[in-house]
Amino acid sequence: MLKEDHRNGNHLLAVLPEVEWARLAPYVVPVDMALGQVLCEAGARMQYVYFPINAIFSLLYVTAAGASTEIAVVGYEGMVGIAHFLGGDSTPNQAVVQSAGRAYQLRADVLKAEFRRSAHVRQLLLLYTQALLTQMAQTAACNRHHTIDQQLCRWLLTRLDRLPSHHLTMTQDWIANMLGVRRSGVTQAAAKLQEAELIRYSYGHIEVLDRARLEARACECYAVVKKEYERLLSPSTMNPSDP
Repeated sequence: MLKEDHRNGNHLLAVLPEVEWARLAPYVVPVDMALGQVLCEAGARMQYVYFPINAIFSLLYVTAAGASTEIAVVGYEGMVGIAHFLGGDSTPNQAVVQSAGRAYQLRADVLKAEFRRSAHVRQLLLLYTQALLTQMAQTAACNRHHTIDQQLCRWLLTRLDRLPSHHLTMTQDWIANMLGVRRSGVTQAAAKLQEAELIRYSYGHIEVLDRARLEARACECYAVVKKEYERLLSPSTMNPSDP
């Protein structure tokens, strides 16, 4: 339980008006999130929603055969569990911890009640949902139309935006699973980036050496999603004047 205002680690909680935050704060609990931890299986109903602080979550679509593809990534800018306030209570997607860290945990029923009660909270969460849907749609287009090289650049950049350093702890097997491609494709793409001195790669560790050139090499999908998040989740947009 949060007795003090320590919400600045998550963007959505940080911009909540004081009145709404005061109602939610007694139910918000900081929790440690382990790499690979499954927050929600596809089709299951979540009892809690999660607001990442420095952890990163992946939303995955898992096929009947067990193959998976990442459809969105969530970091400190967002939350996992939008189905609850949209009225569906469950989704066909799996939510898993991609980068270990901490997050705020909140009972889903508490958030749902606040969503119904507060226009501020409704606008905030619906704007975030629009941004998340943009990311999902752009990811689908990227996976269909762009090369593995471009997808890898986009993938690395979206992680850097949610981490405090240029170092990522990820194996090529994990990246291939997230992108829904063969490991050999990721190996070749990573080798090209390392040869161009954009990254330094050793087993399980990736260091981005030149972010500007990495952005130039990525497809337009990264910039499209980033601009939409910035547009929708700017302080002026997320603080409506109406009560």
